[in-house]
Amino acid sequence: MLIEGRGVEWESCMNLLAPAVVGAALLDSINPCAISVLFLTIAFLFSLGKSRREVLKIGGVYIAGIFLIYILIGLGLTQAMLLFGVPKLMSRVGATLLIGWGGINLAGNIWKNFPIKLAIPTAAKGNIARLIQTASIPGAMVLGLLVGATEFPCTGGPYLFVLGLLHDKATFWQGFGYLVLYNLIFVLPLVVILTLASDKGLQDKVEEWKKRYTKRAEIVSNMLLILLGGIILATA
Repeated sequence: MLIEGRGVEWESCMNLLAPAVVGAALLDSINPCAISVLFLTIAFLFSLGKSRREVLKIGGVYIAGIFLIYILIGLGLTQAMLLFGVPKLMSRVGATLLIGWGGINLAGNIWKNFPIKLAIPTAAKGNIARLIQTASIPGAMVLGLLVGATEFPCTGGPYLFVLGLLHDKATFWQGFGYLVLYNLIFVLPLVVILTLASDKGLQDKVEEWKKRYTKRAEIVSNMLLILLGGIILATA
């Protein structure tokens, strides 16, 4: 991704990269970690008597923090990937990680007592709770950065998969554009949920929808991620 002039034509990149990036981002956007923290933040703000405008402002900064840290993580990891110069290696590694990540999450969705849990580390949850209680713009930004940095066990598989593709298939600026696109799609459900849940009249309905459909959506998305990783691994 990060070497200019590698001779990768834009049209050939589009054949594989565009659907892979968009598809992985859509599936990855069903993100229980960030969504749960957002719901807790909204509920806490309403308990303090905050207006919808204040809830939207603080929630928007939280989402911006997640977006920012994911862009920085993506740039950092792709720089690190430059150490591996074997053609197609990172695409294959990313596809393999995607299959493993999807398989572990799928097993956790199906079997409640599955021993491996991909979630925000327990050590970070106390800090997250304290940041939610600040109910401030700076606190929301730090909260977004912290959640984004610590939720990688929830979302790291698809992101690493896409970064591997960008490393192998794109120049720097093409890859950066795809990185921005991926993360805009990734945070889109958070924007939708914030918009709906910040309306007190809709908050209970959104919470009920979350409880009823999130697990089903996670199962389907993990199955599709395994399929996507298999296709890329077979064609890489």
